[in-house]
Amino acid sequence: MKPSSPLFPADHFTALADIARTLGHAHRLALLEHIAQEERSVEQLAQLSGVSVANASQHLQQLKRAGIVQTRRDGKRVLYSLGAGPVTPLLEALRGFLAFQHAEIREVALDSLSRRERLEGISIEELLMQMQSQSVVLLDVRPEDEFASGHLPGALNIPAQALQQRLAELPKGKHVVAYCRGPYCVLSTDAINTLHAHGLPARRLRAGFDDWKAAGLSVEQPPARLEK
Repeated sequence: MKPSSPLFPADHFTALADIARTLGHAHRLALLEHIAQEERSVEQLAQLSGVSVANASQHLQQLKRAGIVQTRRDGKRVLYSLGAGPVTPLLEALRGFLAFQHAEIREVALDSLSRRERLEGISIEELLMQMQSQSVVLLDVRPEDEFASGHLPGALNIPAQALQQRLAELPKGKHVVAYCRGPYCVLSTDAINTLHAHGLPARRLRAGFDDWKAAGLSVEQPPARLEK
Protein backbone atom coordinates (compact mmCIF):
# COMPACT_ATOMS: atom_id res chain seq x y z
CA MET A 1 0.00 0.00 0.00
CA LYS A 2 1.44 3.33 -1.07
CA PRO A 3 1.81 5.97 1.65
CA SER A 4 -0.58 8.86 1.16
CA SER A 5 0.95 12.11 0.00
CA PRO A 6 1.18 14.84 2.67
CA LEU A 7 -1.52 17.49 2.65
CA PHE A 8 1.12 20.21 2.89
CA PRO A 9 4.86 20.12 2.16
CA ALA A 10 7.20 20.05 5.14
CA ASP A 11 8.43 23.59 4.52
CA HIS A 12 4.83 24.82 4.94
CA PHE A 13 4.88 23.83 8.60
CA THR A 14 8.39 25.19 9.00
CA ALA A 15 7.15 28.57 7.79
CA LEU A 16 4.19 28.41 10.18
CA ALA A 17 6.54 27.59 13.05
CA ASP A 18 8.70 30.59 12.17
CA ILE A 19 5.66 32.88 12.38
CA ALA A 20 4.62 31.30 15.69
CA ARG A 21 8.12 31.85 17.09
CA THR A 22 8.04 35.50 16.02
CA LEU A 23 4.73 36.00 17.81
CA GLY A 24 5.75 33.86 20.78
CA HIS A 25 6.85 36.67 23.07
CA ALA A 26 4.66 38.66 25.44
CA HIS A 27 6.38 41.97 24.62
CA ARG A 28 5.85 41.53 20.88
CA LEU A 29 2.18 40.75 21.35
CA ALA A 30 1.81 43.79 23.60
CA LEU A 31 3.49 45.97 20.99
CA LEU A 32 1.20 44.57 18.30
CA GLU A 33 -1.91 45.32 20.37
CA HIS A 34 -0.87 48.96 20.71
CA ILE A 35 0.03 49.22 17.02
CA ALA A 36 -3.37 47.74 16.12
CA GLN A 37 -5.05 50.68 17.87
CA GLU A 38 -3.18 53.31 15.86
CA GLU A 39 0.13 54.07 14.15
CA ARG A 40 2.79 54.81 16.79
CA SER A 41 6.48 55.62 17.18
CA VAL A 42 8.92 53.31 18.94
CA GLU A 43 9.10 55.75 21.88
CA GLN A 44 5.31 55.68 22.30
CA LEU A 45 5.23 51.91 22.00
CA ALA A 46 8.00 51.46 24.56
CA GLN A 47 6.16 53.66 27.07
CA LEU A 48 2.81 51.95 26.54
CA SER A 49 4.33 48.46 26.77
CA GLY A 50 6.53 49.18 29.78
CA VAL A 51 9.82 48.26 28.11
CA SER A 52 12.91 50.22 27.18
CA VAL A 53 13.15 51.90 23.79
CA ALA A 54 16.09 49.64 22.86
CA ASN A 55 14.14 46.52 23.83
CA ALA A 56 11.03 47.65 21.97
CA SER A 57 13.12 48.45 18.91
CA GLN A 58 14.63 44.94 18.85
CA HIS A 59 11.22 43.29 19.08
CA LEU A 60 9.79 45.59 16.41
CA GLN A 61 12.62 44.74 14.02
CA GLN A 62 11.82 41.05 14.38
CA LEU A 63 8.15 41.74 13.69
CA LYS A 64 9.11 43.86 10.69
CA ARG A 65 11.36 41.16 9.22
CA ALA A 66 8.41 38.77 9.38
CA GLY A 67 6.17 41.29 7.62
CA ILE A 68 3.88 41.56 10.65
CA VAL A 69 4.52 45.31 11.01
CA GLN A 70 5.66 47.96 8.58
CA THR A 71 7.15 51.43 8.96
CA ARG A 72 7.01 54.84 7.38
CA ARG A 73 9.03 57.96 8.09
CA ASP A 74 7.32 61.13 9.32
CA GLY A 75 10.03 63.76 9.51
CA LYS A 76 12.50 62.50 12.09
CA ARG A 77 10.09 59.90 13.46
CA VAL A 78 9.66 56.32 12.31
CA LEU A 79 6.05 55.21 12.74
CA TYR A 80 4.96 51.58 13.03
CA SER A 81 1.69 50.16 11.70
CA LEU A 82 0.39 46.64 11.08
CA GLY A 83 1.73 44.83 8.04
CA ALA A 84 -0.20 44.49 4.80
CA GLY A 85 -1.32 40.91 5.50
CA PRO A 86 -4.25 39.72 7.64
CA VAL A 87 -2.60 40.63 10.94
CA THR A 88 -5.77 41.95 12.59
CA PRO A 89 -7.70 38.66 12.14
CA LEU A 90 -4.66 36.81 13.49
CA LEU A 91 -4.64 38.93 16.67
CA GLU A 92 -8.41 38.56 17.00
CA ALA A 93 -8.07 34.78 16.70
CA LEU A 94 -5.45 34.69 19.46
CA ARG A 95 -7.56 36.92 21.72
CA GLY A 96 -10.65 34.87 20.98
CA PHE A 97 -8.94 31.58 21.77
CA LEU A 98 -7.59 32.92 25.07
CA ALA A 99 -10.98 34.34 26.03
CA PHE A 100 -12.62 31.04 25.06
CA GLN A 101 -10.25 29.12 27.32
CA HIS A 102 -10.97 31.48 30.21
CA ALA A 103 -14.69 31.20 29.60
CA GLU A 104 -14.49 27.39 29.50
CA ILE A 105 -12.62 27.28 32.80
CA ARG A 106 -15.09 29.62 34.47
CA GLU A 107 -18.13 27.77 33.18
CA VAL A 108 -17.11 24.63 35.05
CA ALA A 109 -17.84 26.45 38.30
CA LEU A 110 -21.31 27.67 37.24
CA ASP A 111 -24.58 25.80 37.47
CA SER A 112 -26.77 25.33 34.37
CA LEU A 113 -28.91 28.40 35.06
CA SER A 114 -25.95 30.72 35.41
CA ARG A 115 -24.37 29.18 32.33
CA ARG A 116 -27.46 29.86 30.21
CA GLU A 117 -27.59 33.42 31.48
CA ARG A 118 -23.99 33.98 30.43
CA LEU A 119 -24.30 32.44 27.00
CA GLU A 120 -27.58 34.07 26.07
CA GLY A 121 -27.36 37.64 24.87
CA ILE A 122 -28.67 40.18 22.47
CA SER A 123 -27.83 40.03 18.77
CA ILE A 124 -26.59 42.95 16.72
CA GLU A 125 -29.94 43.04 14.89
CA GLU A 126 -31.88 43.26 18.17
CA LEU A 127 -29.56 45.94 19.44
CA LEU A 128 -30.00 48.09 16.33
CA MET A 129 -33.77 48.01 16.82
CA GLN A 130 -33.47 48.97 20.48
CA MET A 131 -31.03 51.76 19.64
CA GLN A 132 -33.64 53.30 17.35
CA SER A 133 -36.16 53.41 20.20
CA GLN A 134 -33.50 54.84 22.56
CA SER A 135 -34.55 52.33 25.19
CA VAL A 136 -31.06 51.08 26.01
CA VAL A 137 -27.76 52.43 27.24
CA LEU A 138 -24.68 50.91 25.62
CA LEU A 139 -21.98 50.07 28.12
CA ASP A 140 -18.47 49.57 26.75
CA VAL A 141 -16.49 47.70 29.40
CA ARG A 142 -13.16 47.63 27.56
CA PRO A 143 -10.13 49.60 28.84
CA GLU A 144 -10.19 53.35 28.21
CA ASP A 145 -7.52 53.30 25.48
CA GLU A 146 -9.49 50.76 23.42
CA PHE A 147 -12.67 52.81 23.85
CA ALA A 148 -10.84 55.96 22.72
CA SER A 149 -9.72 54.21 19.53
CA GLY A 150 -13.31 53.46 18.51
CA HIS A 151 -16.62 52.44 20.03
CA LEU A 152 -20.32 51.90 19.32
CA PRO A 153 -22.27 55.14 18.77
CA GLY A 154 -23.32 56.78 22.02
CA ALA A 155 -21.66 54.16 24.21
CA LEU A 156 -20.66 54.92 27.79
CA ASN A 157 -17.25 53.64 28.84
CA ILE A 158 -16.87 52.13 32.29
CA PRO A 159 -14.12 49.47 32.36
CA ALA A 160 -15.34 46.21 33.89
CA GLN A 161 -13.03 46.41 36.90
CA ALA A 162 -14.38 49.89 37.79
CA LEU A 163 -18.07 49.16 37.31
CA GLN A 164 -18.79 48.29 40.95
CA GLN A 165 -17.64 51.76 42.04
CA ARG A 166 -19.27 53.67 39.15
CA LEU A 167 -22.79 52.22 38.97
CA ALA A 168 -24.26 55.65 39.75
CA GLU A 169 -23.06 56.89 36.34
CA LEU A 170 -25.52 54.64 34.50
CA PRO A 171 -28.70 56.44 33.30
CA LYS A 172 -31.77 55.57 35.32
CA GLY A 173 -34.70 53.66 33.83
CA LYS A 174 -32.85 52.19 30.85
CA HIS A 175 -31.90 48.64 30.01
CA VAL A 176 -28.13 48.15 29.85
CA VAL A 177 -26.44 46.31 26.97
CA ALA A 178 -22.81 45.63 27.80
CA TYR A 179 -20.19 44.73 25.21
CA CYS A 180 -16.44 44.22 24.95
CA ARG A 181 -14.18 42.78 22.23
CA GLY A 182 -15.97 39.70 21.01
CA PRO A 183 -18.22 36.73 21.83
CA TYR A 184 -15.72 35.08 24.18
CA CYS A 185 -14.59 38.25 25.96
CA VAL A 186 -15.28 37.76 29.68
CA LEU A 187 -15.34 41.49 30.48
CA SER A 188 -18.97 41.86 29.42
CA THR A 189 -19.86 38.72 31.38
CA ASP A 190 -18.28 40.21 34.52
CA ALA A 191 -20.23 43.42 33.92
CA ILE A 192 -23.56 41.60 33.56
CA ASN A 193 -22.94 39.65 36.75
CA THR A 194 -22.20 42.90 38.60
CA LEU A 195 -25.30 44.64 37.22
CA HIS A 196 -27.57 41.68 38.01
CA ALA A 197 -26.17 41.51 41.54
CA HIS A 198 -27.41 45.08 42.03
CA GLY A 199 -30.82 44.35 40.55
CA LEU A 200 -30.19 46.23 37.31
CA PRO A 201 -31.66 44.91 34.02
CA ALA A 202 -28.84 44.11 31.64
CA ARG A 203 -27.85 41.86 28.76
CA ARG A 204 -24.59 41.32 26.96
CA LEU A 205 -24.06 41.83 23.25
CA ARG A 206 -23.35 38.36 21.86
CA ALA A 207 -20.91 39.83 19.36
CA GLY A 208 -18.46 42.57 20.30
CA PHE A 209 -16.81 45.69 19.00
CA ASP A 210 -14.63 43.78 16.53
CA ASP A 211 -17.70 42.06 15.01
CA TRP A 212 -19.66 45.33 14.93
CA LYS A 213 -16.82 47.04 13.07
CA ALA A 214 -16.32 44.09 10.71
CA ALA A 215 -20.02 44.32 9.79
CA GLY A 216 -19.41 47.86 8.48
CA LEU A 217 -21.63 49.47 11.12
CA SER A 218 -21.14 53.02 12.36
CA VAL A 219 -18.26 53.55 14.81
CA GLU A 220 -17.51 56.66 16.84
CA GLN A 221 -13.91 57.78 17.09
CA PRO A 222 -12.27 60.80 18.67
CA PRO A 223 -11.29 63.65 16.32
CA ALA A 224 -7.82 63.40 14.82
CA ARG A 225 -5.13 65.06 16.90
CA LEU A 226 -3.40 68.03 15.31
CA GLU A 227 0.37 67.93 15.32
CA LYS A 228 1.95 71.05 16.82
